[in-house]
Amino acid sequence: MERPFSLRRLWPVLLLVPVLLAGGHALLWRWMAGQIETSFTDWADARRAKGWVVAYGTPVRGGWPFAATLRLPAVRLAGGSATIPGGLTWTAEAMTLRVVLPRLGDLEVEAEGVQRLTLGEASFPFTADRVLATMALEPGVPPHAAQFSADRLRVGLPGGALEVRALSGDLDTKASATEAEPALSVSLDVQDVLLPMPGPLGRRLEHVRAELSVTGPVPGGRVPARRAETWRDGGGTVEVRSLSLQWGQMTVEAAATMALDEALQPMGAGTLQVEGASEALSALSAAGVIGRRAAVTAQAAVAFLARPTAEGGAARVEVPLTVENRTLAMARIPLLRLPTLTWPGGGLE
Repeated sequence: MERPFSLRRLWPVLLLVPVLLAGGHALLWRWMAGQIETSFTDWADARRAKGWVVAYGTPVRGGWPFAATLRLPAVRLAGGSATIPGGLTWTAEAMTLRVVLPRLGDLEVEAEGVQRLTLGEASFPFTADRVLATMALEPGVPPHAAQFSADRLRVGLPGGALEVRALSGDLDTKASATEAEPALSVSLDVQDVLLPMPGPLGRRLEHVRAELSVTGPVPGGRVPARRAETWRDGGGTVEVRSLSLQWGQMTVEAAATMALDEALQPMGAGTLQVEGASEALSALSAAGVIGRRAAVTAQAAVAFLARPTAEGGAARVEVPLTVENRTLAMARIPLLRLPTLTWPGGGLE
């Protein structure tokens, strides 16, 4: 005779299910945290093998139950002198690596506290409410693309603090790029910039947006001048696909293609569309950014080329720009003499 069904027999099973789920979740979290630490250690070792300094304090795992995190205190990254004249150093009070369930394929990197970026002899301390980069993870392949953002960024400059309400962008690299492929692609969107002190066109920039790509071979070696020569000789270019900004009464849209000349100085050409060009030239001349004679000549060219907009707003002028022999010219009118770009190792035979 069959015994009647009783709920009492199910209680052990019902109690076991959440225990198994919690145990499985704990094992998954432990595995994820271990993978983050192992992957970062491998990346740091690879950087050190290429001459970089990667230093940090004792890692701390955390984030359970909804994320796996690895917090690294006192982070310092230094190197890159073969690419950046004088090298690069970045420090932060802490950095957190994070994988959030269920997005196991995305790694978040968040820098915390006071940070400092040093490029050659120039050093820039900065803080932000949040600095975050997100990159896709692929098994056995180092991350090559990232989305980044910063909220309420404050950068210390000699003349005071530069403040940015919001910054976001995308970065994509390709180590094996051919001559026609972009080795680096960057897009940037900056909103509401407050300059340390009033500039020729005011203190506030409403926005700056840019898209650019770097094509050509990715040269090896540790001498910046030799790497620059290899990149130039391989047809390397910097293409500014689009650049727009709103600064005071001036609105600018531009596009250009740049390269290096025989002396490893920038050269190139592009187009510039400006609303409020006449007012901008007057302000730049008054501030001493461009010479008075060049400003008068450019004003005459602007008056001749200006066309009213369909909306009846400020006149818009479109002019060609060139950079040649360290001189920036607008419609063949020299505006500005550029400083010499010095490449370490340029005197080596």
